[in-house]
Amino acid sequence: MLNNITPLAVNDFIYQLTTYELAFFSVLLFSILVQLFYYFLVFIRVTARSGKVYKGADADLPPVSVVICARNEEENLEEFLPLILEQQYPNFEVVVVDDCSEDDTDMVLRRLSARYPHLKTTSIKPDLKFNHGKKLALTLGIKAASHEWLLLTDADCKPHSEFWIREMAKNFKSPNQMVLGYGGYMPAKGLLNRLIRIDAFYVAMQYLGFAKLGLPYMGVGRNLAYRKELFFENKGFANHNHIPSGDDDLFVQQVALKSNTTVEYGQMAHTRSVANSSIKGWVRQKRRHLTTSPMYRKGIKVWLGLEPLSRLMFWTAGIVLLVNQNYLEVVGAIMLFRMLFVSIILKIAMNRLNERKIFLLSLAYDLFSPVCTASLLLLNSFTKKRSKWR
Repeated sequence: MLNNITPLAVNDFIYQLTTYELAFFSVLLFSILVQLFYYFLVFIRVTARSGKVYKGADADLPPVSVVICARNEEENLEEFLPLILEQQYPNFEVVVVDDCSEDDTDMVLRRLSARYPHLKTTSIKPDLKFNHGKKLALTLGIKAASHEWLLLTDADCKPHSEFWIREMAKNFKSPNQMVLGYGGYMPAKGLLNRLIRIDAFYVAMQYLGFAKLGLPYMGVGRNLAYRKELFFENKGFANHNHIPSGDDDLFVQQVALKSNTTVEYGQMAHTRSVANSSIKGWVRQKRRHLTTSPMYRKGIKVWLGLEPLSRLMFWTAGIVLLVNQNYLEVVGAIMLFRMLFVSIILKIAMNRLNERKIFLLSLAYDLFSPVCTASLLLLNSFTKKRSKWR
């Protein structure tokens, strides 16, 4: 079959195409080339094994401050905070900032402080004359931290293992000043939960893959570490303090370089968060995250926009040509080829990030997500809804 594919045969095939068909074939082939770049140069980096589990001496590990901001999180703190406080690590503290909570968060923290002497708490009282977002709370938590290395997570997160701090901290050595970790979502019943987990997985493949390529541009506050000195040398969140979100991605983009940033996505270093249980809540969360995208560097915006655009172009051109029915074998072979390499890389990456039972749905999400993201960006451009704290 392959022996019959000669330059003459290709020329004959091209001359048989109408202008309309040639245009869609060109779009199809261009999108395939773009996808090959992303999957075989960026995403494939997440299929590699992460570093080995740390087996060095405790004396070689630096002291760490885990910083958590909480607003009305009494139930999550009750369930997840002990899992962080009981980490197997020689020298660490946990700093929790109670940010204007109206529930019993303060009582939970007082009770846990009596059991765990390495738990440090601070609070921000409500002020009707002054509205603030999570960045203020996080800044206060960082100022209260005693140690140079900061490890950030959220109140609704739990570490995947008792060695979470240890596995992140094995990267706390020169020249590293920032470590990007993986923060997934806890599995639960229902289609929405799987969509949220798939979305987080795709985002992780992008930011982890680009960081390993030497182009770090974001991290997630559910699992992110950096030096306290790095934070204050760059004036914290001052450059984007007017935007409610961006305490993770915009700050990382501001300070992360190929020379000072590394990634850690070994399974023992993962965190898992409670996923939204309503579509409305998830859409609101996605819209809030997308408000930071206009502030990304121009080059990063091009790279991040080209990948979903190429997916949309691929499916549009492929479906149009299939409906045309003139070249079913050729179009079908091209689409099957893409599905094959996409499926292999996605499956291996899911195994690396310990994401189960989302593979089949991810193939449908491959088409759905560009449409969803474009719709939310369009919605954000026409409305200026005030973002919530998180």
